[in-house]
Amino acid sequence: MARIGILGVGAVGARLARQLVSTDDDDVVLRDDRRNRVEMVAQSLGERASINRGALDDPLDVDVVVLSGPARTQTHLAERFVRQGIHVVSTSDDLTDVKALLALDSQARERQVHVVVGAGFAPGLTCVLAAHASKKFELVDEIHIAKSGTGGPACARQHHRALGRGAIDWRDGEWDFRPGGSGRELCWFPDPIGPQDCYRAELPDALVLVPAFPGVRRVTSRVSATRRDRLTSRLPMLWPTDPEGGPGAVRVEVRGRSEGRGSVVVYGAMDRPAVAAGAVAAVASRFIVDGALNRVGAAGLAESVDSLAFLAELARRGVRAAVFEGESQA
Repeated sequence: MARIGILGVGAVGARLARQLVSTDDDDVVLRDDRRNRVEMVAQSLGERASINRGALDDPLDVDVVVLSGPARTQTHLAERFVRQGIHVVSTSDDLTDVKALLALDSQARERQVHVVVGAGFAPGLTCVLAAHASKKFELVDEIHIAKSGTGGPACARQHHRALGRGAIDWRDGEWDFRPGGSGRELCWFPDPIGPQDCYRAELPDALVLVPAFPGVRRVTSRVSATRRDRLTSRLPMLWPTDPEGGPGAVRVEVRGRSEGRGSVVVYGAMDRPAVAAGAVAAVASRFIVDGALNRVGAAGLAESVDSLAFLAELARRGVRAAVFEGESQA
């Protein structure tokens, strides 16, 4: 049994906490500036949950701390806890956050702690799926990520901002910067999400995937969007969102070569993004406690875990992936 701190009990943090107390029998320590919200979540979890009313960056007596609050607040918190020698799991999908979290690698290595970067739906589950697909190839050439849906109001606002900002892809050994909202592509997700128009946006997926796949030529990421989403992406978000987030899906396409032939593997998963992200963060936390991560320091899940073991544990919690396999013309 472990003590795991959760900073931020919105849609993802609340689902994460429930995963930990119900599936793993862990004790959770909750922190959130919203007093009513944190009290409500703690009451719903029972005796294994307690509330710590300190400031978010105050010291905390836990084995692992999970940062599940709004993006652009997580880097400062991660650095404080790394200095205290506490393992960190971050759910942020904000590009600036992810870049800064990865920069903590040397500091985390010095203190022999883990910083798991992007432990959510995408990046997160998508990273594990890409790592699993790569086992089918001798050489991975391309990885293409697409996602649809959001995990609650904070996630919806982050995706809204990302669509209006510059995208970053990896192409032939260099970073490739493109306008957000460009590159329309029809992506097929598992039912009932189905086909969705997806566009470039300020997404961090390439940052955590490129280090895990030396020699990969292309890594791209896109998010589903409507015409209204694209037209209003540079304005404040004006319409309400589902407090828990609606259904969503991810799609991971990996292209590579095996026995001299080019082929493609496509994985997909459908779930409520907040539910899936909570499960991914919970499993990442348990892997840290059990000493099952591949390396210390700051890295994404593709570098950090055995994909088969991680996906098996997610499946036990109800998060499953589907696969389509075909052969490319390359």
